[in-house]
Amino acid sequence: MSENVDGVPQKPSEEGVEDHSRFFHLLIFGFVLIFVGVIIVVLAALFSGNGPSGFGGVIFIGPFPIVFGAGPDAAWLITISLVLAVLTLAVFWVMSRRVKKQLD
Repeated sequence: MSENVDGVPQKPSEEGVEDHSRFFHLLIFGFVLIFVGVIIVVLAALFSGNGPSGFGGVIFIGPFPIVFGAGPDAAWLITISLVLAVLTLAVFWVMSRRVKKQLD
């Protein structure tokens, strides 16, 4: 236990515990949504057997995209990932300026 200025013992503060719990629940909910989305996409790909097949994906490591794909729509995937990478860099730049402005 800590003491305040008057030397009176105080209980540890628990006001941030509720916020951390809420953020943790949102994090778990996000992972569950991603997992369910992947399952839906895989099932849709398995059950639609007509037409040309192709695949692709984008992995972002920070603002840098790693693009892979094959098939007729791979060019669209590359274009969209480059646009998303530029938008991500712009958001990082704007957010860093806001943080610097608040610190000054």
